[in-house]
Amino acid sequence: MAATRLTPAPAPAPTRRRVSNKTKTGIGHAIIHAIMIVVCAACVAPLLLILAASFSDEGSLVEYGFRFIPVQFSTAAYRYLLINPEQIVRAYGVSIFVTLVGAGVSLLIMSMLGYALSRRHFKLRRPISFFIFFPILFNAGMLPFYITMVRTLGLKDNILALILPPLTIPFFVLLLRTYFSQLPKELIEAAKLDGASEWRIFFQIVVPLSTPALATVGLFSLLLYWNDLYLSLLFINKSELFTLQYLLYKIIANIQVLQEGMAAQGSGIRPPLQSVRMAMAVLAMGPVLFAFLFLQKYFVRGITLGGIKGD
Repeated sequence: MAATRLTPAPAPAPTRRRVSNKTKTGIGHAIIHAIMIVVCAACVAPLLLILAASFSDEGSLVEYGFRFIPVQFSTAAYRYLLINPEQIVRAYGVSIFVTLVGAGVSLLIMSMLGYALSRRHFKLRRPISFFIFFPILFNAGMLPFYITMVRTLGLKDNILALILPPLTIPFFVLLLRTYFSQLPKELIEAAKLDGASEWRIFFQIVVPLSTPALATVGLFSLLLYWNDLYLSLLFINKSELFTLQYLLYKIIANIQVLQEGMAAQGSGIRPPLQSVRMAMAVLAMGPVLFAFLFLQKYFVRGITLGGIKGD
Protein backbone atom coordinates (compact mmCIF):
# COMPACT_ATOMS: atom_id res chain seq x y z
CA MET A 1 0.00 0.00 0.00
CA ALA A 2 1.61 3.22 -1.17
CA ALA A 3 2.17 5.92 1.42
CA THR A 4 0.29 9.09 0.85
CA ARG A 5 2.40 12.24 0.48
CA LEU A 6 1.32 15.06 2.72
CA THR A 7 1.69 18.44 1.13
CA PRO A 8 2.09 21.45 3.43
CA ALA A 9 -0.87 23.74 3.56
CA PRO A 10 -0.30 27.06 1.79
CA ALA A 11 0.39 30.03 4.04
CA PRO A 12 -2.65 32.21 4.49
CA ALA A 13 -2.54 35.31 2.40
CA PRO A 14 -2.43 38.55 4.37
CA THR A 15 -5.87 39.85 4.84
CA ARG A 16 -6.94 43.21 3.58
CA ARG A 17 -7.65 44.27 7.15
CA ARG A 18 -4.05 43.68 8.30
CA VAL A 19 -2.71 45.61 5.34
CA SER A 20 -5.13 48.40 6.07
CA ASN A 21 -4.07 48.61 9.73
CA LYS A 22 -0.38 48.66 8.80
CA THR A 23 -1.03 51.41 6.28
CA LYS A 24 -2.92 53.46 8.83
CA THR A 25 -0.09 53.03 11.33
CA GLY A 26 2.47 54.19 8.78
CA ILE A 27 0.38 57.20 7.84
CA GLY A 28 -0.06 58.09 11.53
CA HIS A 29 3.71 57.90 12.14
CA ALA A 30 4.38 60.01 9.05
CA ILE A 31 1.94 62.67 10.27
CA ILE A 32 3.53 62.72 13.72
CA HIS A 33 7.02 63.01 12.21
CA ALA A 34 5.88 65.83 9.94
CA ILE A 35 4.38 67.70 12.90
CA MET A 36 7.55 67.26 14.97
CA ILE A 37 9.69 68.47 12.05
CA VAL A 38 7.55 71.61 11.81
CA VAL A 39 7.81 72.16 15.58
CA CYS A 40 11.60 71.69 15.54
CA ALA A 41 11.90 74.08 12.60
CA ALA A 42 9.79 76.64 14.48
CA CYS A 43 12.14 76.34 17.48
CA VAL A 44 15.37 76.51 15.48
CA ALA A 45 14.30 79.30 13.11
CA PRO A 46 14.42 82.12 15.73
CA LEU A 47 17.93 81.07 16.79
CA LEU A 48 19.15 81.13 13.19
CA LEU A 49 17.45 84.49 12.68
CA ILE A 50 19.18 85.94 15.74
CA LEU A 51 22.54 84.57 14.60
CA ALA A 52 22.12 86.02 11.11
CA ALA A 53 21.01 89.39 12.48
CA SER A 54 24.07 89.57 14.73
CA PHE A 55 26.28 89.36 11.63
CA SER A 56 24.25 91.90 9.64
CA ASP A 57 25.02 95.52 9.02
CA GLU A 58 22.89 97.94 11.06
CA GLY A 59 21.75 99.81 7.97
CA SER A 60 20.62 96.64 6.21
CA LEU A 61 18.65 95.59 9.29
CA VAL A 62 16.84 98.94 9.33
CA GLU A 63 16.16 98.85 5.59
CA TYR A 64 15.46 95.16 4.91
CA GLY A 65 14.57 93.80 8.33
CA PHE A 66 15.63 90.46 9.79
CA ARG A 67 16.58 87.73 7.32
CA PHE A 68 18.06 84.27 7.63
CA ILE A 69 20.92 85.24 5.29
CA PRO A 70 22.52 88.65 6.02
CA VAL A 71 22.00 91.13 3.19
CA GLN A 72 25.27 92.81 4.11
CA PHE A 73 27.61 90.74 6.26
CA SER A 74 29.25 92.67 9.09
CA THR A 75 30.98 91.92 12.38
CA ALA A 76 30.54 95.47 13.69
CA ALA A 77 28.26 94.33 16.53
CA TYR A 78 30.84 91.88 17.90
CA ARG A 79 33.66 94.39 17.43
CA TYR A 80 31.62 96.93 19.40
CA LEU A 81 30.98 94.46 22.22
CA LEU A 82 34.61 93.35 22.29
CA ILE A 83 36.17 96.83 22.29
CA ASN A 84 37.20 96.02 25.84
CA PRO A 85 37.33 92.19 25.90
CA GLU A 86 38.56 92.19 29.49
CA GLN A 87 35.18 93.31 30.83
CA ILE A 88 33.33 90.64 28.83
CA VAL A 89 35.69 87.93 30.07
CA ARG A 90 35.37 89.17 33.66
CA ALA A 91 31.57 89.28 33.38
CA TYR A 92 31.60 85.74 31.97
CA GLY A 93 33.69 84.62 34.93
CA VAL A 94 31.33 86.22 37.46
CA SER A 95 28.27 84.70 35.77
CA ILE A 96 29.83 81.25 35.55
CA PHE A 97 30.91 81.36 39.21
CA VAL A 98 27.52 82.57 40.43
CA THR A 99 25.67 80.06 38.26
CA LEU A 100 27.73 76.99 39.19
CA VAL A 101 28.02 77.76 42.91
CA GLY A 102 24.45 79.02 43.25
CA ALA A 103 22.83 76.21 41.27
CA GLY A 104 24.95 73.54 42.99
CA VAL A 105 24.26 74.75 46.53
CA SER A 106 20.62 75.43 45.68
CA LEU A 107 20.13 71.92 44.31
CA LEU A 108 21.73 70.40 47.40
CA ILE A 109 19.59 72.41 49.81
CA MET A 110 16.32 71.91 47.90
CA SER A 111 16.91 68.18 47.41
CA MET A 112 17.61 67.60 51.11
CA LEU A 113 14.63 69.74 52.03
CA GLY A 114 12.37 67.94 49.58
CA TYR A 115 13.51 64.55 50.86
CA ALA A 116 12.84 65.55 54.48
CA LEU A 117 9.36 66.80 53.59
CA SER A 118 8.60 63.56 51.72
CA ARG A 119 9.12 61.46 54.88
CA ARG A 120 5.81 60.94 56.67
CA HIS A 121 7.35 60.30 60.05
CA PHE A 122 9.15 63.68 60.09
CA LYS A 123 7.50 65.61 62.94
CA LEU A 124 8.18 69.12 61.59
CA ARG A 125 6.95 68.25 58.13
CA ARG A 126 3.79 70.36 58.18
CA PRO A 127 5.23 73.52 59.85
CA ILE A 128 8.24 73.59 57.51
CA SER A 129 6.00 72.98 54.49
CA PHE A 130 3.81 75.90 55.52
CA PHE A 131 6.87 78.11 56.07
CA ILE A 132 8.25 77.27 52.61
CA PHE A 133 5.09 77.37 50.54
CA PHE A 134 3.41 80.37 52.21
CA PRO A 135 5.54 82.91 50.22
CA ILE A 136 4.08 81.50 47.01
CA LEU A 137 0.75 83.09 47.93
CA PHE A 138 1.92 86.15 49.89
CA ASN A 139 5.06 88.20 49.30
CA ALA A 140 6.30 91.07 51.46
CA GLY A 141 7.47 93.06 48.44
CA MET A 142 10.69 94.61 47.24
CA LEU A 143 11.25 97.18 50.00
CA PRO A 144 11.54 94.72 52.96
CA PHE A 145 13.65 92.47 50.75
CA TYR A 146 16.03 95.31 49.91
CA ILE A 147 16.29 96.50 53.54
CA THR A 148 17.00 92.95 54.73
CA MET A 149 19.70 92.37 52.13
CA VAL A 150 21.42 95.75 52.43
CA ARG A 151 20.98 96.95 56.02
CA THR A 152 20.54 93.70 57.94
CA LEU A 153 22.89 91.41 56.01
CA GLY A 154 25.15 94.10 54.52
CA LEU A 155 25.29 92.48 51.09
CA LYS A 156 25.49 95.62 48.97
CA ASP A 157 28.15 95.11 46.26
CA ASN A 158 28.71 91.58 47.51
CA ILE A 159 28.66 88.53 45.28
CA LEU A 160 26.60 86.69 47.90
CA ALA A 161 23.72 89.01 47.02
CA LEU A 162 23.57 87.22 43.66
CA ILE A 163 23.68 83.73 45.18
CA LEU A 164 21.61 83.72 48.39
CA PRO A 165 18.11 84.91 47.31
CA PRO A 166 17.34 82.13 44.76
CA LEU A 167 18.80 79.33 46.89
CA THR A 168 15.37 77.92 47.79
CA ILE A 169 12.56 78.08 45.24
CA PRO A 170 9.30 76.72 46.74
CA PHE A 171 8.05 75.33 43.43
CA PHE A 172 11.25 73.33 42.89
CA VAL A 173 11.04 71.99 46.45
CA LEU A 174 7.49 70.88 45.69
CA LEU A 175 8.64 69.05 42.56
CA LEU A 176 11.41 67.24 44.39
CA ARG A 177 9.17 66.35 47.33
CA THR A 178 6.64 64.89 44.89
CA TYR A 179 9.29 62.80 43.16
CA PHE A 180 10.87 61.56 46.40
CA SER A 181 7.49 60.49 47.74
CA GLN A 182 7.11 58.13 44.75
CA LEU A 183 10.35 56.24 45.40
CA PRO A 184 10.02 52.63 46.66
CA LYS A 185 9.79 52.81 50.42
CA GLU A 186 10.96 49.20 50.70
CA LEU A 187 14.49 50.22 49.67
CA ILE A 188 14.65 52.86 52.36
CA GLU A 189 13.28 50.53 55.02
CA ALA A 190 15.74 47.80 54.01
CA ALA A 191 18.62 50.26 54.25
CA LYS A 192 17.49 51.35 57.71
CA LEU A 193 17.34 47.72 58.82
CA ASP A 194 20.94 47.30 57.64
CA GLY A 195 21.95 50.20 59.86
CA ALA A 196 22.32 52.92 57.23
CA SER A 197 22.01 56.49 58.46
CA GLU A 198 19.71 59.06 56.89
CA TRP A 199 22.69 60.75 55.23
CA ARG A 200 23.83 57.48 53.65
CA ILE A 201 20.30 56.63 52.54
CA PHE A 202 19.93 60.02 50.90
CA PHE A 203 23.27 60.18 49.08
CA GLN A 204 23.67 56.50 48.16
CA ILE A 205 20.07 55.44 47.48
CA VAL A 206 17.78 58.42 46.97
CA VAL A 207 20.11 60.60 44.86
CA PRO A 208 21.02 57.86 42.29
CA LEU A 209 17.34 56.98 41.89
CA SER A 210 16.36 60.63 41.42
CA THR A 211 18.71 61.64 38.61
CA PRO A 212 15.91 62.81 36.23
CA ALA A 213 14.31 65.00 38.90
CA LEU A 214 17.61 66.44 40.09
CA ALA A 215 18.80 67.12 36.53
CA THR A 216 15.55 68.89 35.67
CA VAL A 217 15.58 71.10 38.75
CA GLY A 218 19.31 71.68 38.30
CA LEU A 219 18.77 72.87 34.73
CA PHE A 220 16.02 75.25 35.84
CA SER A 221 18.31 76.59 38.57
CA LEU A 222 21.12 77.10 36.05
CA LEU A 223 18.79 79.07 33.81
CA LEU A 224 17.53 81.11 36.76
CA TYR A 225 21.01 82.12 37.91
CA TRP A 226 22.43 82.64 34.43
CA ASN A 227 19.59 84.89 33.22
CA ASP A 228 19.22 86.86 36.43
CA LEU A 229 19.36 90.64 35.99
CA TYR A 230 17.06 91.80 38.80
CA LEU A 231 19.50 91.15 41.67
CA SER A 232 22.35 92.93 39.90
CA LEU A 233 20.14 95.97 39.33
CA LEU A 234 19.33 96.11 43.03
CA PHE A 235 22.60 95.31 44.77
CA ILE A 236 25.58 95.65 42.40
CA ASN A 237 27.36 98.91 41.54
CA LYS A 238 30.97 97.73 41.26
CA SER A 239 31.99 96.94 37.70
CA GLU A 240 34.11 94.03 38.98
CA LEU A 241 30.93 92.22 40.06
CA PHE A 242 28.90 92.80 36.91
CA THR A 243 27.37 89.62 35.57
CA LEU A 244 27.20 89.05 31.83
CA GLN A 245 23.49 89.90 31.65
CA TYR A 246 23.95 93.11 33.60
CA LEU A 247 26.99 94.17 31.57
CA LEU A 248 25.12 93.63 28.30
CA TYR A 249 22.19 95.60 29.71
CA LYS A 250 24.54 98.50 30.52
CA ILE A 251 26.05 98.36 27.02
CA ILE A 252 22.59 98.58 25.41
CA ALA A 253 21.66 101.49 27.68
CA ASN A 254 24.86 103.31 26.69
CA ILE A 255 24.17 102.73 22.98
CA GLN A 256 20.65 104.13 23.32
CA VAL A 257 21.96 107.25 25.08
CA LEU A 258 24.61 107.63 22.38
CA GLN A 259 22.03 107.31 19.62
CA GLU A 260 19.77 109.90 21.23
CA GLY A 261 22.69 112.32 21.58
CA MET A 262 23.73 111.89 17.94
CA ALA A 263 20.14 112.28 16.77
CA ALA A 264 19.83 115.52 18.74
CA GLN A 265 23.01 116.84 17.08
CA GLY A 266 21.75 115.84 13.63
CA SER A 267 24.60 113.40 13.04
CA GLY A 268 24.02 110.77 10.37
CA ILE A 269 26.23 108.23 12.15
CA ARG A 270 24.22 105.65 14.07
CA PRO A 271 25.88 103.20 16.48
CA PRO A 272 24.74 99.58 15.96
CA LEU A 273 21.83 98.86 18.24
CA GLN A 274 19.72 96.05 16.77
CA SER A 275 22.71 94.00 15.65
CA VAL A 276 24.36 94.50 19.06
CA ARG A 277 21.22 93.21 20.76
CA MET A 278 21.31 90.08 18.63
CA ALA A 279 25.04 89.62 19.27
CA MET A 280 24.34 89.95 23.00
CA ALA A 281 21.72 87.21 22.75
CA VAL A 282 24.21 84.94 20.96
CA LEU A 283 26.88 85.53 23.61
CA ALA A 284 24.44 85.01 26.48
CA MET A 285 22.67 81.88 25.23
CA GLY A 286 25.76 79.88 24.24
CA PRO A 287 26.54 78.27 27.64
CA VAL A 288 22.84 77.56 28.27
CA LEU A 289 22.55 75.64 24.99
CA PHE A 290 25.55 73.48 25.87
CA ALA A 291 24.14 72.79 29.35
CA PHE A 292 20.80 71.74 27.84
CA LEU A 293 22.53 69.38 25.37
CA PHE A 294 24.21 67.55 28.24
CA LEU A 295 21.08 67.37 30.40
CA GLN A 296 18.35 66.93 27.78
CA LYS A 297 17.91 63.17 28.27
CA TYR A 298 17.27 63.69 31.99
CA PHE A 299 15.20 66.79 31.30
CA VAL A 300 12.79 64.88 29.05
CA ARG A 301 12.33 62.17 31.69
CA GLY A 302 11.83 64.64 34.52
CA ILE A 303 9.62 67.22 32.79
CA THR A 304 6.45 65.37 33.90
CA LEU A 305 7.24 65.68 37.62
CA GLY A 306 4.39 68.11 38.22
CA GLY A 307 1.88 65.61 36.89
CA ILE A 308 2.50 63.15 39.74
CA LYS A 309 0.48 63.76 42.83
CA GLY A 310 2.36 63.42 46.08
CA ASP A 311 0.98 62.66 49.49
